[in-house]
Amino acid sequence: MSISTTITTELERIADLVRRQHPSLETMWLEPDGKYQTRSVAFDTLMREMTRSLAEGFKPHRTDDFPMHFVAWGKCRVGSTALTNLFGVTGMPSYYQPLKMMLRHLFINEPATPWMIPSIVDEPHIFSKETAGPYVIAESLFNPLRLLIEAGYPPHRLHLIMLDREPVSSLASSLDKLSGCVSDAMLLQNYVVAALNATRVESYAKQQGVPVIHYVYEASKEAVQSIGILFDRLGLAGRFTETAVTDWRETGQLRSEHSRITYGDEPTIYDVAGLHGADTAYRYRPRNTDAVTPLQRDLLERCGVNAVYRRSVEACVSDLGLDAATAARLFGHLTREFA
Repeated sequence: MSISTTITTELERIADLVRRQHPSLETMWLEPDGKYQTRSVAFDTLMREMTRSLAEGFKPHRTDDFPMHFVAWGKCRVGSTALTNLFGVTGMPSYYQPLKMMLRHLFINEPATPWMIPSIVDEPHIFSKETAGPYVIAESLFNPLRLLIEAGYPPHRLHLIMLDREPVSSLASSLDKLSGCVSDAMLLQNYVVAALNATRVESYAKQQGVPVIHYVYEASKEAVQSIGILFDRLGLAGRFTETAVTDWRETGQLRSEHSRITYGDEPTIYDVAGLHGADTAYRYRPRNTDAVTPLQRDLLERCGVNAVYRRSVEACVSDLGLDAATAARLFGHLTREFA
């Protein structure tokens, strides 16, 4: 892939705005790409439309009627779909990016069907994953936690799980799975913005008093131990079983009726063959990164994506209470951090 100087300069400009959490991001004008977004609209207008739609779905619920909602957020290609299935295997409703699916209808000027959540009486816990990116910049910038809270979801009924993955590996996955959908330059831009947006999402959670825990994909190298600790930290120890991690059988067909993931409705343009794999257990899968060019790797460092990941790893080690030996096994590429 060849990235022009103009594209590189623009990427670094946008990255700087996101790192500084610049107010202009809230009102950014979004031009259509003619495929995934067909309307010109300001970012804040889209977010208001989303908030209204969500609020419609939340209307039947009193404040004490909302289930405890574990919201997992991260950039695309961080192993979030497999994690969503894992939570579903434990028996709780587990939703696949319900807010982003609504947003994608708004991109093409279609109404967004309100998300109908269960009552706490029927389901005390629910899980959803929302990923940032990859097709248009609004997907990389939106903050699902803010949308939920502004639509009426009580902050004390939310718990944020911040997801991350080694940057070159997750970028390689995006380029491999999605390069036929949009240009590699656009995938890179939206990937960088999504990764940097972690700071904005986490800052908002802390402002609202929403608990935050970090889970980095490389922790799944020792999946049973790491997931067991994660569930314990979330107050879900009673739901955890080793077989929920190791014995998926047909539920490991992630884009099938056998999975434990609740998929919503989204425009057919987003149907991508082979986007989600299949497995018989929740496990770590290494990614070949040879296709990521030296320039792309350099931009990840220059734009601050690698720094975000290093902070994610440090927070994950702390939040899960991992000792130095375990941290070194899981995050050997950052061994110096735990010496």
